[in-house]
Amino acid sequence: MMLWNRKYQEFDLVVSSITTKVKGVAQTQLPGVGDVVWDVVDYSGASQDKNSFFVVTNVIVTKNQKQGKCPEVPSKGRLCRSDKDCEKGAWDQQSHGIQTGSCIKFDVMKKTCEVSAWCPIETKTAPPRPALLAAAENFTVLIKNNIRFPAFNFIRRNILPQMNDAYLRSCHRGNDSLCPIFRLGDIIREAGEKFSDMAVEGGVIGIQIKWDCNLDRLMQRCLPRYSFRRLDEKESNRTLYPGLNFRFAKYNVVNGVEERTLYKAFGIRFDIMVFGQVGSICLLYLSWSLIASLLLWTFVLGNLLLAGRKENAESSTPTTSYQLLI
Repeated sequence: MMLWNRKYQEFDLVVSSITTKVKGVAQTQLPGVGDVVWDVVDYSGASQDKNSFFVVTNVIVTKNQKQGKCPEVPSKGRLCRSDKDCEKGAWDQQSHGIQTGSCIKFDVMKKTCEVSAWCPIETKTAPPRPALLAAAENFTVLIKNNIRFPAFNFIRRNILPQMNDAYLRSCHRGNDSLCPIFRLGDIIREAGEKFSDMAVEGGVIGIQIKWDCNLDRLMQRCLPRYSFRRLDEKESNRTLYPGLNFRFAKYNVVNGVEERTLYKAFGIRFDIMVFGQVGSICLLYLSWSLIASLLLWTFVLGNLLLAGRKENAESSTPTTSYQLLI
């Protein structure tokens, strides 16, 4: 039990750093835009958070927006009948612009307050099905994880010394659990999800790397173990805003007027979490464990011997039987 529980060892927790490199190219047919090729600059998002990366999987495009005045998008409580219903300069968290004070036609049936905004305003809210960048399933990511255990001055990384360039070009997680290159579709599958479903609205996937290291010479090992799980709530009927999305724009100037194309991008964020500990023999802990074990066995054997002597003493004591004669 002492060896199994490693009670004779001194332990230290992992200190870790993560870098990633995503690769892949996809071509999509965007409504109103045409064929668009997406490379890593396009689908990785505007910024990368620490220990995570993002891949765009779906998009809503609003073309040719200009600064101007146009009707606000109708929604619950946003219809108007006259200018009295529109307060000049008003806005709220759901507004796309600043109200001008005029009530104008949105379409044949509805009237909304006019706003100063980027026009035309984005009107589509539901993401396309199937996802426009479903090909992202075949993108790959190289995860580089450097770890250190300060108490033992022990350093290691998940790209092991024997992994050369030829190995990294050909390794596949299906037949090598230590391969640091992952296909995004395989990550989603091992998390228990279906990529084509998750790509529509996006979501968050956790990549867990666990290091359980032993530095004892006879049992030395220090290799990473990877596991995957979904972190966000995936059921649309259980959460108000399912999935993950953000907006960005590409600007250009046409006839001296600035225009932009607005993209509402849906995608999957991959959060990488590293856990681990290392153990190495400690003579002080080993001595304590041995002394505790000896005391325990001395106590157990002493009780067994005492019980045996008591049983022998009871069996050797003469007994007298009495017979009642009638």
